[in-house]
Amino acid sequence: MYSERAQRALDAAGATPGDMIAVAKAGERTEGLLMPRSSLGDRDCLVVKLKSGYNLGIDFAGAKVELVEKHKPGAARAGGEVVMEKGLPNISILGCGGTIASRVDYKIGAVFPATSPGELLTSFPEIRGLANFKARILFSLLSEDMTPAHWQAIAKEVAKEIEGGADGVILMHGTDAMGYTAAALSFMLRDLPVPVVMVGAQRSSDRGSSDNQMNMVCAALAAKSDIAEVMLCMHGTMNDDYCLLHQGTRVRKMHSSRRDAFRSVNAKPLAKIDYAAKKIEILRTDYRKRDKKRKPVLDDKMNPNVGLIYSHPGMKPEFVKRLGELYEGIVIAGTGLGHVSTNPQGDKLSMPVIGAVKELIAKGIPVVMAPQTLYGRINMGVYSAGVLEKEAGIIGDYCDWLPETAMVKLMWVLGHTKEMKAVKEEMERNLAGEIGARSEVIEE
Repeated sequence: MYSERAQRALDAAGATPGDMIAVAKAGERTEGLLMPRSSLGDRDCLVVKLKSGYNLGIDFAGAKVELVEKHKPGAARAGGEVVMEKGLPNISILGCGGTIASRVDYKIGAVFPATSPGELLTSFPEIRGLANFKARILFSLLSEDMTPAHWQAIAKEVAKEIEGGADGVILMHGTDAMGYTAAALSFMLRDLPVPVVMVGAQRSSDRGSSDNQMNMVCAALAAKSDIAEVMLCMHGTMNDDYCLLHQGTRVRKMHSSRRDAFRSVNAKPLAKIDYAAKKIEILRTDYRKRDKKRKPVLDDKMNPNVGLIYSHPGMKPEFVKRLGELYEGIVIAGTGLGHVSTNPQGDKLSMPVIGAVKELIAKGIPVVMAPQTLYGRINMGVYSAGVLEKEAGIIGDYCDWLPETAMVKLMWVLGHTKEMKAVKEEMERNLAGEIGARSEVIEE
């Protein structure tokens, strides 16, 4: 609530939150949308949203308020008819939640998940004319609330859209755990005939620095492209110049808030998309090409009982043992070349966990190693710790997968078999580009 005197001035002008107002003070006139008063801060400070998208606080003392335009009820929820144009590809948009699948309701000054196809489409006016789009909502979730059951549901709906004739599929998704979903879909959706593009936003649509429009436009261009893979499309730099297309099994969120938070790890991005020119530059040739005659294979069997832990100094063997009570498979993000404490020197202060790992494996619980360094690959033949790990039966020697990709892959493999030899063979076989044939220097 604004202060009593500020509210009187607003009432006199007939202005309520969501209206366009002009505030004149000290010879300057500022126009913007009147925002609701926060419960914190100075109640005499009027908050208006400028055309740039940024909020500005103006001290009410000595200010005059003028109503410029009344808020139009329902404008934020406008949908409109979806007009199909001949000659354009048909792209399906599936909303899975996240910042990008949101709308601004200036009436109350908040950002909410879009709840209808119309809201999704009208939120991104720049994509009109690029393709014929149809949209529907699957979930309105924060990505950290997703489970393997959500991944399975998404995979089924993507397959349904492709079988229904879609020339490409866009998945709007929260960024925090988007890499996990991208990896999961890469294993569950095989022999894709068309692109499946995941897209998100780091900044919400009510912020002047929002990346949602550019990311969505580039995702639409990717969905029209010749790259029939599960991909992730996000800003390539902090500027609004281009987006990068990352392979679903090779991408990770590397920054908590930057617009260019996502990076391809141990591989180059698949492509670069120039936002202004609306052109795609292919950066790799080892991708599956579009072929609508090809039938997609949906293989969504997953065993969710897989845990991911990071090896760290002082990790207790008892903790590792108890993992077997909760999980049917374990992925360890090991230090360096893929290490846990083995204590081959017999130091009295050390707390080796290799014995606990052996016990898990002896019980039929596969243990997989991944590099917590992210870049580089596992090599169990360099140090004695690695040799002991390999002798114990840990899976993953020479693999350069991301820890989360290894976790998702183990879920998928255990959904098909629990026979230890078969698990090892499938895990160490490259299925969706998650294991590189060789390590290369990747220039940023």
